[in-house]
Amino acid sequence: MTADNTLPGPYLNNDKTSFAWPSARERWPSIIESIIKDVQQTIEETVLAIEKEKEAGTGNEDPSVKILLLQEKVEEGKVIITQTTQLLEDLKNDKPLIPFEGTEADLLDYNKELARIGPLTWLTAPWLFSECFMYRKLASFFTAQKRWVTYDPYARQKDDAFKASKEGVYELAHRYKELAHQLKTHRITPESQRLLFKEFTDISLWGNATDLSLLTNVSLDDIKTLQGAETRKKNEANILANDLEKAYESLLAKREATTPVGKTVRVDFVLDNAGFEFFADTAFILYLLDSNLADTVIVHPKNYPWFVSDVLPIDVLTLFSHLSNKNFFTDAEHRDDLDAFADRLVKYHADGKLLIRTSPFWTTYHSFDEIRSDGAGKAVWEDLKDSDLVVFKGDLNHRKLIRDLEWPRTTPFKTAIGALATSGIKVLTLRTIKADVVVGLEEGVEAELEKKWVEMGNENKLGWAYSGKWAVIQFSDGSN
Repeated sequence: MTADNTLPGPYLNNDKTSFAWPSARERWPSIIESIIKDVQQTIEETVLAIEKEKEAGTGNEDPSVKILLLQEKVEEGKVIITQTTQLLEDLKNDKPLIPFEGTEADLLDYNKELARIGPLTWLTAPWLFSECFMYRKLASFFTAQKRWVTYDPYARQKDDAFKASKEGVYELAHRYKELAHQLKTHRITPESQRLLFKEFTDISLWGNATDLSLLTNVSLDDIKTLQGAETRKKNEANILANDLEKAYESLLAKREATTPVGKTVRVDFVLDNAGFEFFADTAFILYLLDSNLADTVIVHPKNYPWFVSDVLPIDVLTLFSHLSNKNFFTDAEHRDDLDAFADRLVKYHADGKLLIRTSPFWTTYHSFDEIRSDGAGKAVWEDLKDSDLVVFKGDLNHRKLIRDLEWPRTTPFKTAIGALATSGIKVLTLRTIKADVVVGLEEGVEAELEKKWVEMGNENKLGWAYSGKWAVIQFSDGSN
C-alpha cells in the first residue's frame, strides 16, 4: 500500500463498476466453501484410516501412537473448519477485518497496515489488500495446527485441473522433445533463436488461461479448450502492449557480453499458477537452458497456499513426479514425450541449474515497488538485482507490479511500477488480463475494447479487462 496522496487510489470492494465487487461477494465465498469441503473430506479419510488401524491392531486396549496422531489430526481439522466457517460468515456479513493473533513478522506487518488504513470491513476494503489478507488468514488456520502445518487445501483442485489439461500437456511435451533434439544436433541461427524465444514466451503467457481462482465455476472439461497451438495463434492479436523484443535484446546482449569471459546468465521466474501454467513455464525454462540463453534459472514460488492455484515449493517437485507417473497421465502413447520432458527438468534441478527459492515477501500485501534497497522487499531486491531478467508471471504479480491503483490506462508501465523502474532489476511481465488495472495502452485502445466487448454480447463494457482474453507483455530495464 502507498501513502503517497499524489497517486491514484486503490480499487475497492464496494465499487460496483469494478471486478472487486463480484470477487468479494461471489468468488471469495466459493473459494472458502471449497476449503471447508476439502478439509471435511480429509477428516473423513482420516477417520477411515483410524478404523483400519484399529482393525489391524493386536487387541491391545491402548491405542497406538499412529492412531493418537490421526485422532489429533481429526480434532485439529474440526478447529480449522470452525475458523474457516467463521471467516466465511464474517465475509458474507461485511464484518470488520480482525487482526492476526500470531507473532510472525509478516502477520505483525499486516496488522500494522490494517491499523494504519483501517478499520476496514470485508465488502468495503481495498481489493488487493483484503484479498491478500484473506488468503494469509486462511493459511494461518493451517499453520497453527501441528498435523496440518504443511497442508495445501487446494492440492486436489490443482491436480484435477492438471489432469484435465492433458491434451495441452501432451502437445507441448511432444513439441519440446522434437525441439530439444534439434537444439542438440543443429546449430541454431540467430533468427530461429529469436522466433523460438517468442514462441515459448507466448506459451508461458497463455498458460495463465488456467487460473483456478478465476475458474471456480468452469467445468474441468472446458479447460482443454483454453490450451494448444491454435489457440495461441488466435490470441496473438490480443496482446495489447508488447515489449518482448526489448526484453529479448536485453537478454541477448547479456549473453553475448558474458560468454567470452566465462560469466553466467541468470533468469528468474516469479511464479503464478501450478498445473498447466507452470508446466508451460517449465517449457520456457527448458528452452532458455537448452539453447544456452541462460545458464541458471531460479523459480520463486509462494511459501503458503495462495490465491488457490499459486505454485508452492512442493508443487515444483510434484510437477516432476506427475510427468513421470504413468498413473497420473495414463495415455501410454505419450509416455516417451513426458519422460523426456521430466528427465530434463530433473537433471537441471540436480545439476543446480534450475533452483527453487522463496520468500515471505511474496505472500505479503506489499506492492512490488517495495522491491528496492530501502523497501519492505529489500531481501528480495538483494537477490533479484543479480538476475539478468526477472519474469513476473500472471495477473496477481502484475497487479502488485503496478500497485493495483486506478491508473489511467494510458499510463506508461514504467510510471506505474514506481521505484522498481530504477531499481536495477530487469522486469518482464507476462500477464493475461483478469482484473481492472491495466496500463501502457495507446490512446483510443480502451474505447475500442469497450466497444468490441459490447458488440460481443456483453452488457458491462468494462468486462473486457476481467475476461482473460487480452494480455500484455511489458518490460523495464531497471535503469530509468
